[in-house]
Amino acid sequence: MSEESGSARNKFRSHFAVEIVLIALLAMYMVLAKGRIVGDDLVFTVVGAGLMALVTYWTLYTLRDGLEMIVLRVRGL
Repeated sequence: MSEESGSARNKFRSHFAVEIVLIALLAMYMVLAKGRIVGDDLVFTVVGAGLMALVTYWTLYTLRDGLEMIVLRVRGL
């Protein structure tokens, strides 16, 4: 049981670190996009849309890991 809890905690921490990096990249993209017209530069727009989709997916994935960690803790009680 403790091994499952430890591995879930480690997985959550690493996924949370990736989440922070992705959010920082998205913030940098938003700063670069300030003043640009959406669709004016197709490559820039596609990169932004892809980055937003990736951040959304990773956020949900990290949330799942967090919930898994909580369930393992509650199950241990």
